[in-house]
Amino acid sequence: MSYVQGLMLDGRRKSIQPMAGRLEGVHDQALNHFVTNSPWDVTPVRRRLAQRMDAVIGPVAWAVDDTGWLKCGSSSPGVARQYTGTAGKVTNCQIGVSVNLVTDTASCPADWRLFLPASWDPSSPDAGPDTLRRRGRAGIPDEVGHREKWRLALDMIDEMTGWGLRPPLLVADAGYGDAAEFRHGLAERGLSYVVQVSTRVGVYPRGAARTTRPTKAWGSIPNRATGTPLSR
Repeated sequence: MSYVQGLMLDGRRKSIQPMAGRLEGVHDQALNHFVTNSPWDVTPVRRRLAQRMDAVIGPVAWAVDDTGWLKCGSSSPGVARQYTGTAGKVTNCQIGVSVNLVTDTASCPADWRLFLPASWDPSSPDAGPDTLRRRGRAGIPDEVGHREKWRLALDMIDEMTGWGLRPPLLVADAGYGDAAEFRHGLAERGLSYVVQVSTRVGVYPRGAARTTRPTKAWGSIPNRATGTPLSR
């Protein structure tokens, strides 16, 4: 309770020591132990937050999005060189995927996951020789591996609907809309959605056949994931 109160109170810095200094009768070492070592389940807290904010906000949609936290080192869990809209480029950062309850005037993250790049997954060909050591130092459980952002989004949607919530509409940008599996997953769950798709996504029926010769023209399309152009 004291930790949540510290996050909610006024104050520019939300790290342990400054928060403890603003809380009456709370020692910074006790607060640090709670955050770093105390084994408590976050799910009931997220469920209570989501249910309460759903009642207060009355969302017109659930918005799936991701946010980047810029980093200088390589030890933070999930940190890697990857694209983030926070910086508008590929840079060293962590990525968090969230489902947000939104209206025209309000927004609240109701569920979220830390994205773990393939370079942090020992079973991936992108893993490096120090992956196991980095995972151990970061405290990442053995069963946690790389999972695409759209899969994390579907996991959270399933979790939130399991809490008794239902999205009136689900919206997402092309980072998710371009994944056909994500769109099909929403349709299979009977959810209404509006998602952005890039110019690389075709809209032909499954059985469509080409009736004109392919063009020999060349151009480039920006790749959101890497920031580099792709040849058509």
